[in-house]
Amino acid sequence: MQEITLKNLAKDYRSNEAYKTLRTNIEFSGSDKQVIVFTSCTPNEGKSTVSLALAASLAEGEKRVLFIDADLRKSVMMGRHKIIGELNGLSHFLSGQVELKDVICKTQIQGLSVILAGVVPPNPSELLGNHRFEAMLDGARKAYDYVIIDASPLGSVIDAAIVARHCDASVLVVAASTISYKFARTVKEQLEKAGCPILGVVLNKVDMKQNKYYGKYYGKYYGSYGEK
Repeated sequence: MQEITLKNLAKDYRSNEAYKTLRTNIEFSGSDKQVIVFTSCTPNEGKSTVSLALAASLAEGEKRVLFIDADLRKSVMMGRHKIIGELNGLSHFLSGQVELKDVICKTQIQGLSVILAGVVPPNPSELLGNHRFEAMLDGARKAYDYVIIDASPLGSVIDAAIVARHCDASVLVVAASTISYKFARTVKEQLEKAGCPILGVVLNKVDMKQNKYYGKYYGKYYGSYGEK
């Protein structure tokens, strides 16, 4: 099994509490919501950060978790976490070059395994729609408590909807003050067409200084960001 060390996972107290709340909401959504795909409307809304942080939080809660980087077009995992070396990833498995055991990576977090995206293929949508992807998820349901999938932004390409067809539920990550209501609704409708229940929306990148109520509340009880 490949081994990697995920860096830049450190979170401040406020973020850590938010991910614990998200974890609790996921756990209370039902035991049938085991394979969950995360997507967004556009790039840079934070879906990769949110989905991986949730996977890590679930693992810290003593769950067996598989995180799959299914953003085959523009993955940020390798660069963001400073993972070096030539590693087999999802695209290698889906194209039939290697077996599943050759792409699963053990991490420094107990209970958390990761499948990286791999090299950028010429046909991402076709690979995600083939039988190997569906068979992989069927096997993962038996081996893990949760499978968290980071998919491409649905407002840009159709990949996330293809992935969602084989998932139990989906979560939409929306950056605050970035996406219009109309655009978010269009993406939501696209997910619904895939027949995948939507658990909810994660509002990301909220400026707490601009939110007088929450900024005052959290500042009073938890201190400002960066305080020891």
